[in-house]
Amino acid sequence: MMLLAKAALGLGGTLVLAGAYTLREGVIRIDVDEYRSGGSHVHMWVPAAAVPMAMHFVPDKHWRHASENAREAMPILHAIVKELKKYPDAEFVEVTDHNEHVRVRTHHGKLQIDVDDRNEKVHVLCPLSTIEDVTIQLEDHASGA
Repeated sequence: MMLLAKAALGLGGTLVLAGAYTLREGVIRIDVDEYRSGGSHVHMWVPAAAVPMAMHFVPDKHWRHASENAREAMPILHAIVKELKKYPDAEFVEVTDHNEHVRVRTHHGKLQIDVDDRNEKVHVLCPLSTIEDVTIQLEDHASGA
């Protein structure tokens, strides 16, 4: 009985530590609601740490293709992420007309994009550190590392 209790305690502790590690970077949140007949309602919450980890399993041929397509944009994206991290809570774009509202900002170190329309709502929230990790991995594969 004591061995079973120790095993359960070890497993429980491992799950807590794994959960804390996975969620330390935050969560990527994507919400899409379409307000039309047959419209979709998609709500995804993904641990941000899972994205860079999952990228390690991408085959080399796909890395080459992605790196070639992103080569011109990488210096710009890297500079943008670096600068965005300097402004953890800043409003960059807010456009409102009578049918739509679009907002792009950083909020608590995350890039937040909100689009509200009478037909749909799209909300994306992604930690800047995750975007930075992805750009670093793309740059590493583009340079042949």
